[in-house]
Amino acid sequence: MKINFILPQPDLSGGWRVLANYAQLLSERGHEVTCIWATRPRKSLREKLRSVRHGKGWPREVREPSHFDELDLPFVEINPHRPITDNDVPDGDVVIATWWETAEWVSKLSPSKGAKVYFIQHRESQFDGVPTDRAEATWRLPMPKITISRWLVDLARDEFGDEDVTLVPNSVDMSQFFAPPRSRQPVPTVGLLYSTTRFKGCDVSFEALRKVAEQFPNLKVIAFGAELESPQLPLPPNSEFHFRPAQDAIRELYARCDVWLCGSHSEGFHLPPLEAMACRCPVVSTAVGGSIDVIENGVNGYVVNVGDAAALADRLVRVLSLAPEPWRVMSDAALATAQRYTWDDAAALFEQALFKAVQSTAVESAVESAAVV
Repeated sequence: MKINFILPQPDLSGGWRVLANYAQLLSERGHEVTCIWATRPRKSLREKLRSVRHGKGWPREVREPSHFDELDLPFVEINPHRPITDNDVPDGDVVIATWWETAEWVSKLSPSKGAKVYFIQHRESQFDGVPTDRAEATWRLPMPKITISRWLVDLARDEFGDEDVTLVPNSVDMSQFFAPPRSRQPVPTVGLLYSTTRFKGCDVSFEALRKVAEQFPNLKVIAFGAELESPQLPLPPNSEFHFRPAQDAIRELYARCDVWLCGSHSEGFHLPPLEAMACRCPVVSTAVGGSIDVIENGVNGYVVNVGDAAALADRLVRVLSLAPEPWRVMSDAALATAQRYTWDDAAALFEQALFKAVQSTAVESAVESAAVV
């Protein structure tokens, strides 16, 4: 198939890593893949001032690194930012929207660009700065949809009446994320992803860690993230922070933790918990994204209600208090969970969903042609 991905400007976030994986894996399966994106709109003065207030400094109008940088695939970059139209997209078999704004663009493309598919990784109306009405309206566009977690499948059905949704869970590259059998750390150690983005819930995570430190005064925290630590959201005492670590280094960070913490208020899937599991690290998470699907309470970690710092702290203490052998059993169970989610399997499911969309579009076109005759 000739496959066109229509993207916002890629970056180093987990969602774009997923998109880069699928673009690469579909290419390796023999498909002709083209990636087309529009650069980000220039930030307004108000947005720049907000960045300064939040401790992120004056934003630079430069292209950020992304997970697409290393891909040997054709791409088209539209600069300055504007809607992507027929003139930008080669004719193909399938064209994939990957963000609410790109779904608006894809819906207006001609049939020659391919069967239209909408790949959804979150309820994007929850993001700051996203126009709620427009983002929500894209769920109702007449395109088959692919999404990454059960809660998004349920959302499409229950709130938007759409049953034509394929679940393709995110996965983990076991050649990249792994660790040998291991014991707990000499010092109790909790890991987390650092972000000042509100829905990532670091405020809740830090409150939970303060409670944990009351029982483990020598508690160590290992964190990494794509943004520098903000004075408005300082890391807990005895924290070790890594800014944009290399992928190989991330594996080592996971493997140095006794338990991985996610306190998010909302996630589409959220890759770090599954990656941590691949590195034999149990996970304590709020009930968000893929954590609901992959964590079994008391087996490979724990799931608690969103916003419940006390419950997060309680489950962290449970894991950190385990004797060596029960902790190792939970560690092995985390690994076994991760091993069930491979990118090859995910790519096969994604590919099947694309074939189905192409076939359905062909049938609809034939029916419409027959009706005209």
